[in-house]
Amino acid sequence: MAGLVLCEPTELYNILNLTRLTEPNYLCLLDARRKHEYNESHVITARRVKQSPKGEYLVPESAELECVKYCVVYDGKTSSLEDYHYEEDEEGTESADDSSTDESSSSCSKNAEVGTAVQCARVLEQFTHHPVRILKGGYERFSACYHFLRTQKIFWMPQELEDFQPYPVEILPAKLYMGNLRQACDRQIQKDLKIKAQINISEDTATLFTEENEKSLHISVPDSPDADLFSFFPNICHFIEGLESCPAMQNKHEAKSGFCAATVRLGKQALQDCDHGYLGTKLLSENNQWAKGPFCLSHSRT
Repeated sequence: MAGLVLCEPTELYNILNLTRLTEPNYLCLLDARRKHEYNESHVITARRVKQSPKGEYLVPESAELECVKYCVVYDGKTSSLEDYHYEEDEEGTESADDSSTDESSSSCSKNAEVGTAVQCARVLEQFTHHPVRILKGGYERFSACYHFLRTQKIFWMPQELEDFQPYPVEILPAKLYMGNLRQACDRQIQKDLKIKAQINISEDTATLFTEENEKSLHISVPDSPDADLFSFFPNICHFIEGLESCPAMQNKHEAKSGFCAATVRLGKQALQDCDHGYLGTKLLSENNQWAKGPFCLSHSRT
C-alpha cells in the first residue's frame, strides 16, 4: 500500500492551479463529508465519496486510482493521521447504539467529521501507487484560506476545465506568489489574494495596479536561461524589506550588509513543477519573516 500523508492547504491550492485539471490521471479530489455539506459548498472539481448501506466507503467507479498522480481526500476538519472510527447518520447508515441519549448522539454527530477522511483514505490507498493525501484542517481550513475556490458545481465538462483560469502558484502561504503577466494584471486575482505589491521580472513594462497605494518593481530581464537575474537580487530584497516590514525584521537586516540576511534561491526543479519558464524565483528571508501584505512575482509568459 502507498500509505497516507497530510496535505497542507497550500499544496492543494497549487495542485489545483497548475493548469493540468484536464488530464484524467492528474488529480482525484474526494469529499468525505455528509451529502448536505457537500451540496452546500465544496472545493472545485471535488467529488463526494459515497458509502454502502453498511457505511463502507466506496471507490469512485470512474477513477483509475492506480494511475492517478494526486489522490486527495478531505472532510470537515481532520488535522492528523489518527484513525478515529466515528459513526455517522449518513444515508443508509445507522447509529451503532440506538439507545444512546440525544446528548451523546449530538456529540457523536459533531465529531463524525473528524477522521472520516482517514477512514476513506485507508480504503483508497489499497488501489493507489502514490500516497493518498489527506487535507490538513479539512474543508474548514481550506475554505477559510481560499474562499474563491469554493463552489456548488458538481459536474465539470472537459471544456470548462480547459477554460479554468488558474491563480498564481503560492510559494509562501499568504505571502509570496509566482505568476504570469495575465495573472499579475487580473484585478480579481489581486483582490482574492490581497496582493499589495508586485515584482515584474520581464523586459515588458505593464500597468499591474490601478491604485496608487499599491507598489510594484520592474526588473528588466529577458526570459532566457542565460539571463543574469542574480545581479538584481539586492534590489529585489530591498524592495521586499521596504513593504512595511516589522521593526524586528528591520533591526536584524540593518546590522548586516549585502543581501541584508535575506536568502534568495532560484529553484530549477520548482520552476519545472510550476511550469513558469525560467524566471520563477523563490525569495526567502531570515526565519521566514516577511514584510506585511502578500506580493507577487510575475513575468511576461501568459
